[in-house]
Amino acid sequence: MPELNFSLFSTLFFLVDLAIRVGLSFRVIMRKRSHGVTLAWLVVILLFPFIGVILYLLFGENRISERRTKRMQHSFKYYQHWLQSLQDRAPVQWQHLGAECLPLHNLALHHTGLPAMAGNNLVLLNSSEQFLSSLIGDIEQARSTCHLQFYIWQEGGMVDDVMAAICRASDRGVACRILLDSIGSREFLVSDSAAKLQARGVRIREALPAGLIKALFARVDIRNHRKIVVIDGQTAYTGSQNMADPSCFKAGAGVGQWVDVMLKLRGPVVESLAGTFINDWYLESSSRQISLAVTSHAVESFRKAADVHQLEPEGDVAVQLVPSGPDFTTEAIHSLLLTTIYAARKELILTTPYFVPDDALLAALKSASLRGVQVILIIPAQNDSKLADYASRARFGELLQAGVHIKLFFGGLLHSKTITIDGDFALFGSVNFDMRSFWLNFETTLVIYDRPACTQLRELQQEYIFSSRDLDKEDYQNRSTLEQFKENAVLLMGPLL
Repeated sequence: MPELNFSLFSTLFFLVDLAIRVGLSFRVIMRKRSHGVTLAWLVVILLFPFIGVILYLLFGENRISERRTKRMQHSFKYYQHWLQSLQDRAPVQWQHLGAECLPLHNLALHHTGLPAMAGNNLVLLNSSEQFLSSLIGDIEQARSTCHLQFYIWQEGGMVDDVMAAICRASDRGVACRILLDSIGSREFLVSDSAAKLQARGVRIREALPAGLIKALFARVDIRNHRKIVVIDGQTAYTGSQNMADPSCFKAGAGVGQWVDVMLKLRGPVVESLAGTFINDWYLESSSRQISLAVTSHAVESFRKAADVHQLEPEGDVAVQLVPSGPDFTTEAIHSLLLTTIYAARKELILTTPYFVPDDALLAALKSASLRGVQVILIIPAQNDSKLADYASRARFGELLQAGVHIKLFFGGLLHSKTITIDGDFALFGSVNFDMRSFWLNFETTLVIYDRPACTQLRELQQEYIFSSRDLDKEDYQNRSTLEQFKENAVLLMGPLL
């Protein structure tokens, strides 16, 4: 009798597991995502009993909490009103730019509603010390607001000086708001330093709060990866740098200091960054606050309080902000990158710390190289993510065969995310060349339609190349079978990394 019960239990267990896996597999197929993502999840669900099902339920779909969805709906009308007000704010003279620029602008405008704006001044800050020093100086001069948004905030080094400057600004009546990702900044959010900032009047909010209970209602690995600073609604910073001093950030990781680049901006496009920050800020507020802001007739009063306002020209550079994320702009950055790569005619230089492209982007890069474009990919020689490193290496053979130049950077962990195309325009921001940045993270990208600014960024890329060496094709081809197996095995999960 016990043997019969055991046999019955085993049969029921098998049938329930089979039914769940078949049902989930059907759901995965019917969602019609990219082939790579679909196949990766089918492998996880079918090869790993129950565990695969749990992983899919937690991470398989871009579930945003019902509460956040309601906030997005509440803020949408105001956001659309703001977007409409930008359309003719600082028009760009497209006839003076490359023929590929206007179509690219139209694509980004379609996805985000944010137009390119002329009349901007850009300052390239190619070291963390330059960025943090400049930021401290601007905070010391702030008179109305200091808005800071980062994925990671870690104490130590010059970051302590930034926090001291923020406290002094708050003491003199400046409204200081800090928005930090729940997972990326989890240690700082519960630190004594965060409590001291709040005690001095600094408002700190947690973006996309994560936890075991929240994982039941929303996908917890959807993160806010943006890096935005706006001072007095007039000066902005964005790029790849987190609020961390590389002299003490992940010092024990064995990959060297992190190498980042930021842009300091003044001019009309700062309004786009200010509006993006304040929208993210209020998405983490109570629904009541959002509703009042949207339904109030005093829209201009709200804009003034948030320091989102029209700005006069400060230079002659045309810039377009492209915010992306799993909301209304899900396909924005992926479409933009594909169009950018296919627009290249002579040269395409790309820097990224994490290179895990999908099939469409891989094909675009190979196609560019095969039609005569000089394609240069610069990545760190040593990476802090083993999985991303293995998945990247699995793709190198195809790229080398197509003539793509792969440069391994030895000056630290190259964390900057830049693309220059034919010296005509550039993409710059927080987006890594991986599926997480394309589909899961909230990111910011600047499209810079200006040859002199693009040339300056290209010169920085050349400095990275001087600190790199070519990936040796022979060494790569002679790597061990075990290494190849690791790479190909991890590549199966590439769409999920």
